[in-house]
Amino acid sequence: MSNPDVSSAGTGADADAECRLTVLCSGNGTNLQALIDAVASGEIPRSRITKVFINRKTAYAATRAHQAGIPSEYFNLVSGGFQQKGEKDEAKLRESRARYDAALAQKVLQDKPDLIVLAGWMHVFGEPFLTPVGAAGVPVINLHPALPGKYDGANAIERAYQDFQSGKLENNHTGIMIHYVTIEVDRGEPIMTQTVECRQGDSLDDLENRIHAAEHGLLVRATAKVVGDVLSKKSSS
Repeated sequence: MSNPDVSSAGTGADADAECRLTVLCSGNGTNLQALIDAVASGEIPRSRITKVFINRKTAYAATRAHQAGIPSEYFNLVSGGFQQKGEKDEAKLRESRARYDAALAQKVLQDKPDLIVLAGWMHVFGEPFLTPVGAAGVPVINLHPALPGKYDGANAIERAYQDFQSGKLENNHTGIMIHYVTIEVDRGEPIMTQTVECRQGDSLDDLENRIHAAEHGLLVRATAKVVGDVLSKKSSS
């Protein structure tokens, strides 16, 4: 199915000048929606979201993709047969994740993306994903709700809030960043960052809402920046 509503690129001779985006999501898909809207408006220039992958069956991101006419695919570690439900053996868990990552990389690359955007993707990639994607020359960018070098990994907002409550949060600020994905979790080169203030009287929900409200705009601006770099390379090659 074509999706003209989510593309600001032309067709025919202009097709080579577009940036093909693959977006990976795990949840509600509000960041995906921000990307869809920004591509449609041209805020993310000359781009098309060609595929959305989800790894949770109930993820509303799949509905958002369908409503925008974007193909989506559910691909899960357990239901895909890579890992037994409830598996505890560490060696088997590592092996199953490696097979899943390699299979997902193959699926993603079939669509020939120019850029992969992790927009609320709750799965840490290892070398079996990053190596083939990197060899294909496709950058991967990720949204993380913390500043560079702070609160790597899961539960970043909660950990920042706990530090704020105990007086350990530097300058009473946390933040968000968009960064390139590398094998070191949340340690890839930052593309854009934004600070978010923790305020006296804040609940955890207050801080989460303030961070999520800022995420959409930062993700769009950072994606537009990387897309510009991709298109520049295309035009000069």
